Amino acid sequence: MSETVISVENLTRRFGDFVAVDHISFEVGKGEIVGYLGPNGSGKTTTIRMLLGLLKPSDGKATVLGYDVFKQSEEVRLRVGYMSQKFAIYDDLTTLENLTFYGGVYGINDKARILHTLELVGLKGHEHTLTRDMSTGWRQRLSLGIALVHEPKLLFLDEPTSGVDPTARRAFWDLIYGLAEGGVTILVTTHYMDEAEYCERVGVMRDGKLLAMDTPTNLKKMIIKGDVWEVYARPLERGLEILSALDGVERVGLAGDHLRVISSGVREDAMQSSLGRENIVVEKIEKGEPTLEDVFLSLAR
Repeated sequence: MSETVISVENLTRRFGDFVAVDHISFEVGKGEIVGYLGPNGSGKTTTIRMLLGLLKPSDGKATVLGYDVFKQSEEVRLRVGYMSQKFAIYDDLTTLENLTFYGGVYGINDKARILHTLELVGLKGHEHTLTRDMSTGWRQRLSLGIALVHEPKLLFLDEPTSGVDPTARRAFWDLIYGLAEGGVTILVTTHYMDEAEYCERVGVMRDGKLLAMDTPTNLKKMIIKGDVWEVYARPLERGLEILSALDGVERVGLAGDHLRVISSGVREDAMQSSLGRENIVVEKIEKGEPTLEDVFLSLAR
């Protein structure tokens, strides 16, 4: 790994008897895009709040950009950008006025730099648009601009595309890639499985535990040991019951108009025969590819 930007060792946070983050350890290298994947309530935001020094850990330690996040939290916050799930944007101000205000918080008063930040996040030409008139996707761009205005080398993005449409999500990820190419390190949380595929490495969270962290490709190879099958049959519900009962089938689930089967030793002809004996109409059975959703479901069982 390149120069270490984030180092976490046995980081833990308890709220009374509830363990929100449970002895997690990982590192993030310079220039990486690392995804933090998990459902709501899995501990992703709590982790980020501890790494920003906003929340004291119950146990463990962490450094960000070489600074102890608990003893030198002000040094950390001066050098990182943070886009929270619900960033405070003032609806009665324009995009330029919002960015100018937050730039002033960091001591940034250079108008050219502020305008450059608006251009960087794709808001050039919208300087005088009131934020109350902007779509969720455009407001997210402004939130990113606010996190970037002081030119940080590390960005924490907490579910940055939550609530935006697929086109806006793709455009937002294009912005993230551009920032990483410029040398910015990014830790991004998400509960969208497809988004995690965009990351160089992915950490999978569940119930406060970091279950695994590796590249999407390596996670699929390590966690999904069996074959993946796409089974087009009807009726689907009855087909699901039959395939779930077969020895060697690890998991069956509905996937739109067909069934997705992960098996460690069941061949195509065995599935065809079992379904046929129960008068299930099988249109086709195809080999599939494992996804991060398969990884997550396997780890979370």
